[in-house]
Amino acid sequence: MRIVSLKTDAAEEAAIVADAGSILLRTLNSQLSQEWSTDLYELLLRGQFGELKDWYDGGGRKTVNALEPWSCSYGDYAPLYRFPRKICGIGMNYLAKAEELKATPPDKEPICFLKPDTGLIGAGEAIVLPAQSERVTAEAELGIIIGKACKNIEEADAPFVTAGLTTTLDMTAQDVHARNPRFLGRSKMFDTFFSFGPLLITPDEFPQLEKLTVETGLNGQVTHRNTIANMIYSPWFIVSYFSKMMTLLPGDVIMTGTPGSAEIREGDVAECRIDGFETLRNPVRREP
Repeated sequence: MRIVSLKTDAAEEAAIVADAGSILLRTLNSQLSQEWSTDLYELLLRGQFGELKDWYDGGGRKTVNALEPWSCSYGDYAPLYRFPRKICGIGMNYLAKAEELKATPPDKEPICFLKPDTGLIGAGEAIVLPAQSERVTAEAELGIIIGKACKNIEEADAPFVTAGLTTTLDMTAQDVHARNPRFLGRSKMFDTFFSFGPLLITPDEFPQLEKLTVETGLNGQVTHRNTIANMIYSPWFIVSYFSKMMTLLPGDVIMTGTPGSAEIREGDVAECRIDGFETLRNPVRREP
């Protein structure tokens, strides 16, 4: 199942992606006399996401494809939702990148950080370069969206608490971080420094997740590319790792590391490209 959030006259509303376009959940509610939340975050919080997925897999896909889709363009995409409780990330997770930076993470101990939801933007929204930094980079990463509250889970159980996967861009003020390694968190906390969406795709659509290619793009050109198979820590290990530090909640987002970063300047367009997803693109402008 594939989900987006769209900017409509009413609000930012969740929609299922059908063969011919997107079907708003409020349309499904009307057609089927259902009461699914029309907000994706609320759908996750209320435990309705799993119900919707079961309905979709049990024959609902045919119903969705028979309905008139909502006419939309790339500019109509909203972030999947605006206010996750946690945005987690890890660094240096691809073998090539760890070698490039001459840093090997300790065994079973990824480098990790948190980002605030005030930094969140969606597809097409601008990354704003802060006045405090002269060198900002964008990093394409596979994102994991938690679907069920969990704590201390094992790697094998991680797919079952995951609602979906998505494309993300993680921005870093590299010159801030370069002043002191302890400034990693600070370098990633600026407004607009996290983008995700536009698609949430459920894990069952990727039976061979390790074969996915992740690409950092800049102005239509690929700057870095790698596959999930080359991760030091697998996506499901990362979910387990974070769950052993803190309770993960529905809607929490976890970034899984980048194949490489691209320096961005005013006028650029940063991109995250992952097999099977629509490209996530964000223009770049300088803070006034």
